[in-house]
Amino acid sequence: MAGRGKVVVTDFIGEPMKDELKILGDIADVVALNAGCEEDLFGRIEDADAIMVYHCIEVTARTIDRLENCKLIVRCGVGFDNVDAVAARKRGIPVANVPDYGTEEVADSAIGLTLSLTRGISYLDNRLRRTPQHEWTHFSVRPLTRLRGQTFGIIGIGRIGTAAALRAKTLGMNVLFYDPYVPDGYDKALGVRRAETLEELLSQSKVVSPHCPLTDETRHIINADTIAQMPGGSYVINTSRGGVVDTTAVLDAVTSSHLAGAAIDVLEQEPPDANDPLIAAWRNPDHPAHDRLIINPHAAFYSEEGQRDMCVKGSENCRRVLLGEAPRNVVN
Repeated sequence: MAGRGKVVVTDFIGEPMKDELKILGDIADVVALNAGCEEDLFGRIEDADAIMVYHCIEVTARTIDRLENCKLIVRCGVGFDNVDAVAARKRGIPVANVPDYGTEEVADSAIGLTLSLTRGISYLDNRLRRTPQHEWTHFSVRPLTRLRGQTFGIIGIGRIGTAAALRAKTLGMNVLFYDPYVPDGYDKALGVRRAETLEELLSQSKVVSPHCPLTDETRHIINADTIAQMPGGSYVINTSRGGVVDTTAVLDAVTSSHLAGAAIDVLEQEPPDANDPLIAAWRNPDHPAHDRLIINPHAAFYSEEGQRDMCVKGSENCRRVLLGEAPRNVVN
C-alpha cells in the first residue's frame, strides 16, 4: 500500500476509538464523523479508502457515487439494509457485515423478552407500580400457561436464530423454524422441527420471533394477515430489524387481545416519532395494550464484549483491504 490510508467511521462510535487505532493506526488515519444523517457525510467522506458504518444513518447511492478511493464499506453489525449494497457493487465496492458480533446477546434478549411476557413479569410489575393499592395477587395476569411444551416459532435459522432455538429448547419449548433458504438437515442437527410454510409455523406458535434480515421478501412479514394466522393469546418478539414487523398491526392485535403481548426492540424509525401509535399506547397507562407491550431502544445487540467485537472485526476487515487482501463476509 502506497502511503497512509484513510478509514472513516460514519456514526455511533466516536473518540477515543482505541481498538480502531490499535488495529489500523500504523497504516491509516481513522476519523470518526459522528454523523446524525447522511447529509453530515457530505464533503467529509469522499476520499476514504474504507468506511465503517453502524446503524444510526443510511448510506445511499448519493454518498456511494461520490467515493473516490473506497475499497470496502463495512456495516458493523448483522443487518445491512441501511447501506445501498447494489449501488456499491455497481461501483465495484464490496460491502461486508459483521455477522457474528452479537449472536449471544440478541438471542439472550429474545428469550428474556419471551420470559418477561409469557410469565407476566412485566405486566405485573407495571400494574403494581402504577396502582400500589391494586390487589396483591396474580389474578390480573390470568390465564398464564406453562411454557414447557409450548411452541417457539423462529423465522430465519441463521446464527442468531440457531442460538435462540438452543435457548428455547433448554426451557422445554418445542422449537419450530421457517427458513426456505437453509438446506435440509438443520432440523435434525439442532433437534428442532422445520415448517414447510410460514402459515404452518404461525398456526402452531405460542411465540413468534423473527431472526431474519430485512429484504423485500421479509419486509412486514409479520403483518395483520400473518398475525391473524397465529393462535389467540400468542406473542410476537422482534429483535431482528424494525421493518420485519408491522407495529401498527401488532398494536391492533394486542389491543384486541388476539395477541397476549409483544416485545419490540427494533423499529422502522429510530428514535420513533412521539406520535407513533405503538409508542403512544406504550406510554399511556390507560391504553388497553399498555401493560402488554415492552419496547427497548435497539439494545438487544449490546454488551461491552459485543460492542467491542463490532469495532474490532470491522477494523480488521478494513485492514485486510488496505493491505491488498480480500475482505471477509462480503454481502453484495
